Amino acid sequence: MTAIKGARERARGEITTAIKDEARQQLAAEGAAKLSLRAVARELGMVSSALYRYFPSRDDLLTALILDAYNALGEAAEAALAAADTASGTGSAARAGAGAPPAARWTAVCRAVREWALAHPHEYALLYGSPVPGYHAPDATAEPAGRVARALLAVVRDAYVAGMLREPADPLPDAVVGNMLALSAELGEELPAVVTARLVGAWAQLFGLVGFELFGQFNRVVDAREEFFEHAVLQLARSVGLPVPAER
Repeated sequence: MTAIKGARERARGEITTAIKDEARQQLAAEGAAKLSLRAVARELGMVSSALYRYFPSRDDLLTALILDAYNALGEAAEAALAAADTASGTGSAARAGAGAPPAARWTAVCRAVREWALAHPHEYALLYGSPVPGYHAPDATAEPAGRVARALLAVVRDAYVAGMLREPADPLPDAVVGNMLALSAELGEELPAVVTARLVGAWAQLFGLVGFELFGQFNRVVDAREEFFEHAVLQLARSVGLPVPAER
């Protein structure tokens, strides 16, 4: 009985993977708005009723693709941060401020976001491109969607704990202070409100930089894309208070 159950689970997993792979092909060819369960079933040689046993609706399939993409992007960012610490030769000690410099850790995360986006443009567009008409992401997407932000937060928090963060001096509007304090409480962090606000802004600007490059807004504006990106993310690091070495 166990062997039969295991075989069924493996078969279901293989079919689920095939469905999502074909759906990604459709994303690349037609865009998320035109994703069709019937078209996916047809390409796989399945009847629609069989596919509905795996994904009852288009929105269920979209959600699965979005979760996969957020988690893949988050894993890339987290792996880059871990690699930066490992490269410093100190591993976990880096998180106590004794390893890779904060700017290097920050840049590693940002660079990983850009590299993943350039390698997976259609999946990135599903996450940060035009909204899909009629689709509303469920709460289940919130946690994986925040993985990149939490990687950046880890860099800032560790620098703050190590006494390396230069707190921005500009005051915040009272309403924004309230928002940032509530966000810090939700995240279980104790960063100054102005640092949290700068971090939220930097997070948004990171995806703006990547999106502008990926979706063509930098055409005839910036040719040295990689160099421009590296410079810009260092400025974002400086804006949140991280120590940034002088650029050459």
